[in-house]
Amino acid sequence: MISTHRWTIAAFLAASFWFAGCSPANEPADQAAAPAAEIVERTAAVAIPDKYGAQVAEGVLRAGGNAVDAAVAVGFSMAVTFIDAGNIGGGGFMMIYMDGEPGFLDYRETAPLAAHRDMFLDEHGDVIENASLIGAQAAGVPGTVAGLWEAHQRYGRLPWKDLVMPAVALAEDGFMPAKALVDDIHSMQEWFGDTTDFYDHFGSISIERPFRQPELGKTLRRIAERGPDDFYRGETARLIVAQMERSRGLITAEDLDRYRAIWREPLRTGWRNFEILAAPPPSSGGFALVQLLKMKDYLNDYFEGVPQNSPQYIHLVAEMEKRVFADRAEYLGDPDYVDNPIERLIADDYIAQRAREVNPDEISQLDEVQPGLESPDTTHYSIVDQWGNAVSNTYTLNWNYGSGVVVDGAGFLLNNEMDDFSVKPGVPNIFGVVGSTANEIQPGKRMLSSMSPTILLQDGEVAMVVGTPGGSTIFTSVFQTIVNVLDYGMSPHEAVAATRFHHQLLPPDLITYSVTRPLPESTISLLGELGYRAEPHPWEFGDVQIIWREDGSWVPASDPRDRGDSRVISFNPAD
Repeated sequence: MISTHRWTIAAFLAASFWFAGCSPANEPADQAAAPAAEIVERTAAVAIPDKYGAQVAEGVLRAGGNAVDAAVAVGFSMAVTFIDAGNIGGGGFMMIYMDGEPGFLDYRETAPLAAHRDMFLDEHGDVIENASLIGAQAAGVPGTVAGLWEAHQRYGRLPWKDLVMPAVALAEDGFMPAKALVDDIHSMQEWFGDTTDFYDHFGSISIERPFRQPELGKTLRRIAERGPDDFYRGETARLIVAQMERSRGLITAEDLDRYRAIWREPLRTGWRNFEILAAPPPSSGGFALVQLLKMKDYLNDYFEGVPQNSPQYIHLVAEMEKRVFADRAEYLGDPDYVDNPIERLIADDYIAQRAREVNPDEISQLDEVQPGLESPDTTHYSIVDQWGNAVSNTYTLNWNYGSGVVVDGAGFLLNNEMDDFSVKPGVPNIFGVVGSTANEIQPGKRMLSSMSPTILLQDGEVAMVVGTPGGSTIFTSVFQTIVNVLDYGMSPHEAVAATRFHHQLLPPDLITYSVTRPLPESTISLLGELGYRAEPHPWEFGDVQIIWREDGSWVPASDPRDRGDSRVISFNPAD
C-alpha cells in the first residue's frame, strides 16, 4: 500500500463535493456521460447509482487516488446516502483489475456461530413467515468494513482516513434525499411495522430538508480513525452486540472478531475475443453469466436474425436461464463448506451439452430441466481510473433496507442475508429462488449470492466494467446488457435503458419484465401463444452501471430506472 500522495489533505477535501457545491443547499446537478468527442488523452470514468457517490469518486480520482481508493470512498459514502442498499452493515464482492492483474475480494456476510440449519422452521418443519427477512435473527455477520479495508490495504494509494471522511461529512452535515428514496422509505413502514426500530431512525426523512445521521457520523469517524478494529472489536462492535441482545439476534463478539474478508481467484475464461473476469462462489453470478454468454454462441443459428426482445429471443433466453438456475440450485454454495464443481460447470463441452437441451419451439417442462452434471436490494458501481485500472463492486443488505434493525447508537442498518441461504430445500426465498443442501445454513458459512461484478478484458486492457443489483435477476440483467452492446450494437446508455426480462426455472412458464419499461403488448400476446405468462416483475429490477471502452474512449452509463450518475473525468496533461 502506498501511503503518500501529492495532494495535502486540505486540498483533497477542498476538491471533494461536500465543500465544492454539493452541500445540502446546493446539491449537484445530474450529469450525463461526456460525449466521446470531448474525452481527452487521460481520462477516468465512473458509473455510480447515486450523485453523491459520483462526486466523491471524482474527488478521490482528482486527488491522485486510484480505482480502489475511489471504490472505498464510494462504499462508505453510499452507506450514508443510498440507505436502501449502501451499507456498512452488509457485505459484497469486489472485482479488481490493477496493474494488469485481476483480484477478487469476497466480503460476503457469514452466518453467526449460533445459527443452525432449521433455525427458521417451526415445530412442524414449515418455514416461519418472514423470520429470515425481518428482525435481528435475519442478519449475517457484516463484511463491508473488513472488505473495504482489505482492498485498501492491498491496493490503496491515499490514506484510509481521507477516504472515509467524505461519508462522515455527509452523515453529520446531511444530504438532500432524492424523492425516490424518501417515498421508498415511507413505503416500508407497513413491511417493518413496529417489529423493528427502522421507522424510529428513518421516518423523519423528507425531500424538504437535509437528512442528518449523527450516530452514523460518529461510527464512521471511529472507523476513519481506527479502521476495522473499531467495527469488529471496538466501540461499534459493542453496540452491535448490545443491539443483538435487545433484539434477540445471534451475532456475538466472537462472531465479529472471527470475521475475515477473503481473496479468491476470479473465474477467468475466454469468450470471443475477450477474457471474462467473473465472480467465483459463493457468488452464483459468475458461472451463470459465463454459461449464458457461451450458450448463446452455441445457439447462434437459432439467434441468427432474431430481433432483440422479440418473442423468440425471449423464449430462447428463458430456455437457457432454466438450465442455469437448475445448476445453481443443485450445486453451488460457500466453497469453504461444499465442493463446487465450478470448472465442470463452465467447461465448453458441458455448456455445449446444455445448449443442445434447449427447445427452440416450446417451453421445456420441469421434468426436462434437471441439474446437468452427474454426480430489492443491492447496489453496484463501476470505476476506471486514469491509469486504466478498474473496480466492479457489488454490495448489499439483501432485501430493501435489510432486516430493518438499526444498531442503536451506531446508526446503521443490519442486513437480512440469512434469507439467501436455502432455509429449507426446495422452498423459495424472497426472490423466488430455490436451493438444496449445498446452500443450507451452517455456522460461519457464507450464503450463496447472485451478485455478478464483472470485467471484460481485451488484449489485456479493460474493455467493460459492469454490474447491477437485483437479487436473482442480477446475472440475467448483466447478460442482457452485454449482449445489447456487443450483439445488437447499442450504446451503453441504450443498453442499460432497454427493457429487461427474467426467467428463473420456477414457475416454468413465467416471464417477468421491467415495470417502467414494459414489453410491447404484441410481444406479450405472442409469448402467450408460446405458452408463457408474461407479467410485470414484482419490483423494478436492476440498476445497471456500465463503463465501455469504445474507440479508445470511456463511455459510462447509469441505468435511468434510478438515480445514478455516470461521468467521464478528464485530466490535464500536467496532472
